Amino acid sequence: MGGSFIFLSLIFLVVGLIVGGLLKRRMAEYSQIPIESGLSGKEVAEKMLRDNGILDVTVTSVDGFLTDHYNPANKTVNLSTDVYNGRSVASAAIAAHECGHAVQHAHAYIWLGLRSALVPAVSFSSKYVQWILFAGVMMLRSFPQLLEAGVILFAVTTLFSIITLPVEFDASRRALIWLDSTNIMGREAHDKARNGLKWAASTYVIAALASIATLLYYLSFLNRRN
Repeated sequence: MGGSFIFLSLIFLVVGLIVGGLLKRRMAEYSQIPIESGLSGKEVAEKMLRDNGILDVTVTSVDGFLTDHYNPANKTVNLSTDVYNGRSVASAAIAAHECGHAVQHAHAYIWLGLRSALVPAVSFSSKYVQWILFAGVMMLRSFPQLLEAGVILFAVTTLFSIITLPVEFDASRRALIWLDSTNIMGREAHDKARNGLKWAASTYVIAALASIATLLYYLSFLNRRN
């Protein structure tokens, strides 16, 4: 089982690196293609929010590359500097995607609510789960409850990664529908935006599958103990 798990982990690692590399390459390519409207990422985000009747969300700039995110706690769409100032296909697609999360929040989208509710538990679990799992495997015969606790903590992070999938796919769907309805980027650019968001979504799929495989691996220790 251990050898199979290591092999499977290497597969997920390699696939993740490949998809991540392709995502960066696509976004770098699409960041060089201007959109017909000439709107910046900030302006795209603000327009999508207005068009959806959302007036209490602020669009801000944050440091980093692909650090874009929506924060439901303080209702902010946070765009990386290049996306915030950029006037490209990549900037428009990413800005619209993050605003898709704001639209989800405004409409009480159930999967976003579930993910937000899990954030405190995931934050706690992420700090300690690897140490507890490692100690649990080492002490399985004498103290199996420790591994059980570790599996429960890891199951929380796995559940979070699974719930993230419909949240991310739905945000991209909302973004693409809005981009198409406003026609701010033209048909060819719209297809590129769809492709870029597809690659971004693929990273979440791989992360979820890797988390499920890891959870099953640790569950196998408990099954052997029983």
